[in-house]
Amino acid sequence: MEFSAQQIASLVQGSIEGNPAVTVKGFAKIEEASAENLAFLANPKYEDYLYTTQAGVIIVGDQLKLKKEVSATLIRVKDAYSSFATLQQFYQQMQAKSLTGIQEPVFIHPSAKIGENVFIGAFSYVGENAIIGNNTKIHAQTYVGNNVTIGDDTVLHAGVKIYHDCVLGNKVVIHAGTVVGSDGFGFAPQPDGTYKKVPQMGNVTIEDEVEIGANTCIDRATMGSTLIRKGTKLDNLVQIAHNVEIGGNSVIAAQAGISGSSKVGNNVMMGGQVGVVGHIAIADGTKINGQSGITRSVTKPNTTLNDTPAFDYTSTLRSQAIYRRLPAMEKKILELEKALAALLKEKGKE
Repeated sequence: MEFSAQQIASLVQGSIEGNPAVTVKGFAKIEEASAENLAFLANPKYEDYLYTTQAGVIIVGDQLKLKKEVSATLIRVKDAYSSFATLQQFYQQMQAKSLTGIQEPVFIHPSAKIGENVFIGAFSYVGENAIIGNNTKIHAQTYVGNNVTIGDDTVLHAGVKIYHDCVLGNKVVIHAGTVVGSDGFGFAPQPDGTYKKVPQMGNVTIEDEVEIGANTCIDRATMGSTLIRKGTKLDNLVQIAHNVEIGGNSVIAAQAGISGSSKVGNNVMMGGQVGVVGHIAIADGTKINGQSGITRSVTKPNTTLNDTPAFDYTSTLRSQAIYRRLPAMEKKILELEKALAALLKEKGKE
């Protein structure tokens, strides 16, 4: 696919400096781009490449002041990074639209309902009474269980497993190897020291525009639903336990784990390897630094937390500063103790 600078500018509502008729066929980093590539400049560290790059078209901020002459056609926008992301999404959507049809071999139960312009890749399975919306793309070796509902424009990448009764909204993206709806970790201890499995009878509901990374696991509820609300983004290797609720537009980085029945608010940000205990609530706008442990509810919105057990970020910085000084403080205390002992000894002689 080929696009002119004029077409690109129209898509991102930008203004053109240079030749509006120049065309590009793909994307590249500004330091590696050729004349057929579109690049962008958002980080000032890379500005020097602006004057040496071979890129045909470059997206830049509207406040950028040029220090030298530029050979590429520039498209000025308010936010270069966001505009470049918009163009990449548009390009992916155009590619996805061309991907339709049902490859062989697949199994689709006769009772399943398949929408228009759907793609189902080879070796996939679509179960009894499953519903798949319009323009949805299901890539190879994907499993869609009985009574699963999938909305429009959703993408399941290769090897995704959606267990029975789960519900996915519109424009959901789930990457390879992720499992949605596996049993929650429910086992009742018995008097003889064994554990009796508690049946997990609920499901997982994922609302619109959620994106989930590779090899993430989202457990079905014991009863009711494990819930991921609209616009939330989960990284690779995230564990969401049974009956967890995650609010809208939250982001959770890799290797984080949220224990059963905890409720995470809207616009929450969790760094990598964050651990959250079960049956607590985390307020809207909370920011949690990587490797922190949340052991009790966070009730104040827009709090920033750090450490394990996690507490106020500014306080942890003070604590860390003191911790680094502990060897010197210990040495000083020992010196003071010796000095005090000498004074007491001297006083005892008087």
